[in-house]
Amino acid sequence: MTLPFASNIETPILHELFAVGGSDDVRFLYKRLISYFPTLSDAEIFAITRGELKNWKKAVQKAGKTLDDEKLIIRDRGNWKLTLKGKKAIQAESAGMIISKNHSGDELLSHRDIQMMVVKIGETLGFCAEPEFQYYDVVWRETLQNQRLSHVFEVQSKGNLDSAFAKLKRAYDAQRSKIFLILATERDTNRAQKSLAQEFREIENVLTILSFVELRRIYENILAIAEILPKFLRP
Repeated sequence: MTLPFASNIETPILHELFAVGGSDDVRFLYKRLISYFPTLSDAEIFAITRGELKNWKKAVQKAGKTLDDEKLIIRDRGNWKLTLKGKKAIQAESAGMIISKNHSGDELLSHRDIQMMVVKIGETLGFCAEPEFQYYDVVWRETLQNQRLSHVFEVQSKGNLDSAFAKLKRAYDAQRSKIFLILATERDTNRAQKSLAQEFREIENVLTILSFVELRRIYENILAIAEILPKFLRP
């Protein structure tokens, strides 16, 4: 595969630095960042662990420079350290929540909240909807007996976008499922669209990307017409 772009390595760097107490030697980061990209081939992983894949190091270094420029980390030769700004950024992302101000009062939307909204939307539309099915966040099937996954959803409030893309691509390739990626923040949406155009072109035209706020709006609109909707959908 093509190695991930530097922009997709930035958040994993912050997560790793935070996990080890705030600072680490970049030599160790090269190896630990591998787990964030499950689509790396065995040959690439082997080359990275042996320090022989120069393009991987270049990508990590480029990501580190961007984080340094944004004051999220400080690079002191080989030692990379989270700044206070960096710690706050990763703590906010790790919380897996956003504040929606499109409704009366501020409301926290969690990863689980979004999953259950997607389930409810599916049930209202007449699908058999299940959360945490196999390794997908939510799936819809036409009936409980039907093995085909009609719709597949990944909810991304933290972590690795490449992993979500890989899961959705697998669903589309296997059963031509309709695939959806639901993201917490506008920054994530912009990052996902860039990565999609550069690294996952095969699903660019079949993937629907929504924000938490957009999904919440769809959920409320669907519930508002839940009683009358089946009459329109009934054969």
